[in-house]
Amino acid sequence: MEQAGPLGTHGSAGTQAPDIRAGSVRVPPQPRAADVDRERLTAARGAAGDGTGSDASAGTDIGVRGEHTHSEVSIPAPRALGERPVVQRASVRGQILDALRTALVAGELAPGEVYSAPALADRFGVSATPVREAMQQLVQEGAVEVAPNRGFRIIERGARELAELAEVRALIEVPVMLRLARTVPAARWAELRPLAEETVRAASSGCRATYAESDRAFHRALLTLAGNSQLVQIADDLHRRAQWPLVGAPASRGRADLVADAAEHTALLEALIAQDLPVVQSLVGEHFAGAC
Repeated sequence: MEQAGPLGTHGSAGTQAPDIRAGSVRVPPQPRAADVDRERLTAARGAAGDGTGSDASAGTDIGVRGEHTHSEVSIPAPRALGERPVVQRASVRGQILDALRTALVAGELAPGEVYSAPALADRFGVSATPVREAMQQLVQEGAVEVAPNRGFRIIERGARELAELAEVRALIEVPVMLRLARTVPAARWAELRPLAEETVRAASSGCRATYAESDRAFHRALLTLAGNSQLVQIADDLHRRAQWPLVGAPASRGRADLVADAAEHTALLEALIAQDLPVVQSLVGEHFAGAC
């Protein structure tokens, strides 16, 4: 039987997925997921009146949800993270979800690879339950899919899907931006300068995950001026999906690409402040064309 790689993947022999460095998550010791699920299963059977209290099928139930563990090895602790703060249990799921999203954008969760909840849980120092819940959220978002009896497979995406996302985003955001360019006072646009400057700083760092977050924050702030929360939510979801890496592509865009993208934010904001509609339309169109 093949041994899992450093991240607990179940891929081809000799294949190793890159280490996840989306850390800063540390919680008090918690029971192993298998123990928790076994206790829940026993309690459920007792409540159903089967009178056996047996947990013979617990392994099957767990495997279906992506918790196949017998061939996995321990995952190394994050490199150079230093002291990690203790967090409240109620916030664990959210922090794990953020960490997984960061790892996904950074290319540390490789497209096509399978990761199990217990292996990732060992990596983060938590039980498998919050990891499984976070992964199920990523399933809903279309980032991963369930691999029965193995774990969760990262979706493989091609250039066509990225182009389709860019087209949909343009259909939603370009008309809104042009309408806002005609109605929002220059002073309101000027208030967004710090966010545009933050994208430039994030791009200069060369970190795709850092830039991705600042990029979405800038676009959210622009669209928020439309006063339509549903629009903002839908556009942000599309934007997040457009940031996932492509199969067979480099793990991240180069620093020069990020800097050029951030420069478009600054130019767009200046055009909005000047209420130069032709320039706004041209810049917005080019920005989404570049996303392809």
